[in-house]
Amino acid sequence: MIANSQGRLPDRRPVSIIDIGSNSIRLVIYEGIARSPTVLFNEKMLAGLGRGIVTTGKLDPDGVRRAVEEFGRFRALSEQAGAESLHVIATAAAREAENGPDFIHRAEEILGTPIKVLTGRQEAYYSALGIISGFHKPDGIAGDLGGGSLELVDVRDREIGDGITLPLGGLRLQEMAQNSTTAATRIARTELIRAKLLRAGQGRTFYCVGGTWRNLARLHMLVRGYDLNVMHNYEMPMDGLSDFLKQVEAGELDKAGGIDRISKSRRALLPYGATTLLEVLRAMKPDRVVVSAQGVREGYLYSLLPQDKQLDDPLISAAEELAVLRARSVRHSRELAEWVGETFRVFGIEETEDDARYRHAACLLADIGWRAHPEYRGTQSLNIIAHASFIGVDHPGRAFIALANMFRHEGISADGVSPEMRALATPHYVERARILGALLRVVYLLSASMPGIIPRLKWASDNGTLRLVVPQEHAGLRGERPSGRMAQLAKVLGRPMELVVG
Repeated sequence: MIANSQGRLPDRRPVSIIDIGSNSIRLVIYEGIARSPTVLFNEKMLAGLGRGIVTTGKLDPDGVRRAVEEFGRFRALSEQAGAESLHVIATAAAREAENGPDFIHRAEEILGTPIKVLTGRQEAYYSALGIISGFHKPDGIAGDLGGGSLELVDVRDREIGDGITLPLGGLRLQEMAQNSTTAATRIARTELIRAKLLRAGQGRTFYCVGGTWRNLARLHMLVRGYDLNVMHNYEMPMDGLSDFLKQVEAGELDKAGGIDRISKSRRALLPYGATTLLEVLRAMKPDRVVVSAQGVREGYLYSLLPQDKQLDDPLISAAEELAVLRARSVRHSRELAEWVGETFRVFGIEETEDDARYRHAACLLADIGWRAHPEYRGTQSLNIIAHASFIGVDHPGRAFIALANMFRHEGISADGVSPEMRALATPHYVERARILGALLRVVYLLSASMPGIIPRLKWASDNGTLRLVVPQEHAGLRGERPSGRMAQLAKVLGRPMELVVG
């Protein structure tokens, strides 16, 4: 009998982070410090520590009481999960409140570890690292909207530029505006004048970070009937976005279909999140608005990685890890990814950097559904990939990877692809997925999903016919089925091809 679960990576040591924010306090226990971290356990409480801080200068008494009571549970959960370290960070409310130091001291005694109270500059820095960790070569302005403050920072690839902290967190803005979104608009517009860095964001991307903006984006998904319920890298189209935000700002939430899917504790701050985002868009004039599930907490975790690991591609790292956990042979998956890259060059298929990354990930993930019933391997693979907690991939790329693996198992006809998935993937990626799927259907019949043979398969051209050459000592692998699959691949590519023994 197997004593331990094999569903976790053996080289990981759990690590916990508690994020004490102005509105919420969250404990996240990660499987380990990794380029694409996996969450073992996640719990949140809406303490509202920053409620009333504008008028009283102090943390909310009820929020303090509830938080202090919960810290003991958070520590116990961390220990129960076997976390080898516990990191605690605190943001705007704790650093600004008159009774903040006393609260932090009490929390440290209960949690048994020092608490890092972030300055506004540090908060902006870790927020920027969250974007760098979650997106491939980001380029724009990151905006982290918490309960007490808004951090804005310029991010270009791995470079962190100018940043500023503004008192525009949802709870704070609601209090300063005395529950008036009209007053909130004036306050936000006045404060954002100081954010001169927004001018440098024109025509670039605005990255939305923070619970209020994520819930605003979730509502936007529900209103438009968006087919992929994945928050990270969700793009809110600029066309019609202002109208949607104005509707939320006006408090017309009952008219927004799907509002019942947003927790009641979050709804009160949505109008103020909408107000702030509207004013950011007015001041910045971005080309795109994209939502990030990665923020200060993930940025802090990313900072703990060795520098060489920070440079790793998060999508490829996550795909490799899933292959380790679910494929028959991760070595086979790696051989496949390298060989397919060379094959696409032989085919003369031009790829952007992201095209190549997504194709590499699709190959690494091509065998994760093998334990399912044969009739459902394609569907299961598609669902796992489409909804996995991947970072470093946009939604069309995610759809491509999922479809390539569906075609690999179920055949290359696109007739069974839903209109929603087609629209999400775009015609470019649907066709690329068919080509990759057709190629995988050939190779898996020659390799039996085991390593060693794929690097020995070579391409040769003869009078316009492209031939896949199987080594003489493996001539027995050639047969009716792989030859038939080769004919399908030739049809998809629109060129003569055949399988031969060399």
